[in-house]
Amino acid sequence: MRTYDLSPLYRNTVGFDRLFSLLDGGSGVEAAPTYPPYNIERTGENAYRITVAVAGFTEADLDIEVKENTLTLRGEKKAEQNGESAQVLYRGIAARSFERRFQLADHVEVKGAVLANGLLHVDLVRNIPEAKKPRHIAINTAEGPKAIEAESAPSEAAKAA
Repeated sequence: MRTYDLSPLYRNTVGFDRLFSLLDGGSGVEAAPTYPPYNIERTGENAYRITVAVAGFTEADLDIEVKENTLTLRGEKKAEQNGESAQVLYRGIAARSFERRFQLADHVEVKGAVLANGLLHVDLVRNIPEAKKPRHIAINTAEGPKAIEAESAPSEAAKAA
């Protein structure tokens, strides 16, 4: 696997240190996990949904945790409570334990999770505080305030009248 040196880009950018750190961390030698498969969808302007295929898992088998901008999904099949166990001739439905982590951007919160038809849907919403939202700044010229002062001051013709 190739490793890219991103250090020349650090000196040419401002404020992208976290992005490059994430890229550096993602280029490790270990292979990225592929189980369980998932989709990330944009459902609105500030709304997202992560859908994870968790066939065979129940709500009791799944755990969702959010800690320090990291969403962690865990699944572990509980042992069958019945004394009877069926003899499986072919196992095609994976029921192995998993742990999948997602890095969340700042101000992204987990709104809720739903398990339906073997799919776990985790809804996310980005709530940007008012102080962080972009705002419009008016540009004043040097003549602008003088024109306002001249209009508000009574004119010489008005004083003479």
